[in-house]
Amino acid sequence: MNTESLKEAIRQELPQLLRTDSDLRAYILDLTRREYAGREETQDRFYDLLAELRRDREEQNRKWDEQNRKWDEHQAEQNRKWEEHQAEQNRKWDEQNRKWEEHQAEQNRKWEEQNRKWDEHQAEQNCKWEEQNRKWWENQQELRQLHEEIMAQAKKHDRSIGALGSRWGLQSEKAFRDALAGILEKNFDVQVLSVNEYDDQGEVFGRPDQVELDVIIKNGLLLICELKSSIDKAGMYIFERKARFYEKRHGRQANRLIVISPMIDARARKVAEQLGIETFGDSILVEEL
Repeated sequence: MNTESLKEAIRQELPQLLRTDSDLRAYILDLTRREYAGREETQDRFYDLLAELRRDREEQNRKWDEQNRKWDEHQAEQNRKWEEHQAEQNRKWDEQNRKWEEHQAEQNRKWEEQNRKWDEHQAEQNCKWEEQNRKWWENQQELRQLHEEIMAQAKKHDRSIGALGSRWGLQSEKAFRDALAGILEKNFDVQVLSVNEYDDQGEVFGRPDQVELDVIIKNGLLLICELKSSIDKAGMYIFERKARFYEKRHGRQANRLIVISPMIDARARKVAEQLGIETFGDSILVEEL
């Protein structure tokens, strides 16, 4: 039997022999005693280990309690600092609110002062506007008086009026206008439309009134005309305002502004040049429309 076979036989038979042969079991135990500790030694080492674990746990608990104490102190310190910080922030916030209220009060004071000055300015402007309106009405009255004087002077010039009467058969301003309109319609194959609209805002005469003017519309062109036996500087300004009133009311710009009158005052011609108004002494002199 070789060594390996012997080892295998011992492995198979040894357990049974140890259970049944007490001498063999004692021999084996005595033989292997040096390889492991005895019961008493094992128990001593176990108790020592338990005692060491207990000491470690107590030390750990002590450290844990110490850590908790430090943590509580730290938290208390942090809470104290936080409360101080909050108190400082509240103080700053209160100070900011106080400054803001003072600022708002100052702004309100300045705003009220500005409103007071604005009201005073508006009152002053209203006074100036009323004065301007008064002067405007006075000027209008003077212009009307001047126009009446001119018309009175025109009536005195029998030869001039007679010549005009013999040429166009004039009996009135309307007859004169109708005569000029007829010449335009005959010579240029257009229709002269008389427009009569109410100026409720007083843009033309400074107060609400009827606005009369003539318009010619041909091939998409808009011509606004004034057909009068005579026209002065004031009449030229009035015609320009009537034309702008018509443009604004109808949302369309005129292509040409034309005044046709055999008696155009020299000052009125200068105003017409400044305002871009074409003037003709006779309707037959108007360029082809």
